[in-house]
Amino acid sequence: MDLYEDLKTQLIRHEGLKLMPYRCSAGKLTIGIGRNLEDNGITEEEAMMLLDADIKNCEAELDRVMPWWKEQPSAVQQVLLNMLFNLGAPTLMQFRKFQTFLQTKEYKHAAEEMLDSKWAEQVGSRAIELSEMVRNADDS
Repeated sequence: MDLYEDLKTQLIRHEGLKLMPYRCSAGKLTIGIGRNLEDNGITEEEAMMLLDADIKNCEAELDRVMPWWKEQPSAVQQVLLNMLFNLGAPTLMQFRKFQTFLQTKEYKHAAEEMLDSKWAEQVGSRAIELSEMVRNADDS
């Protein structure tokens, strides 16, 4: 008898496994197997584990929607991952001129397209930093 494994099995049976946040019977925001996010949050280690998984998901999504992305300089790859993480694929795909300029390696024009967007207004310094990475991509 393994107390820990038996307890896990029992808790999963009693609490259920929910992969999306929900309100428990006490009205608390909860996820997983009864994890009370409002009172307990997550640890830094858990946050880093989630981030690693999210980055891997972003890479797979870029492989699907922009199969050419890995042909770009590493700085541009990082920018594309960052933007996809922030915007999601449907919104990133609306940056059509930006994509065209990246594919033709016109990085200065691509950087200008980034800044000429509602997204840049919304995220401010993030857009400036990322556009500078793209602008300087052909210098690397």
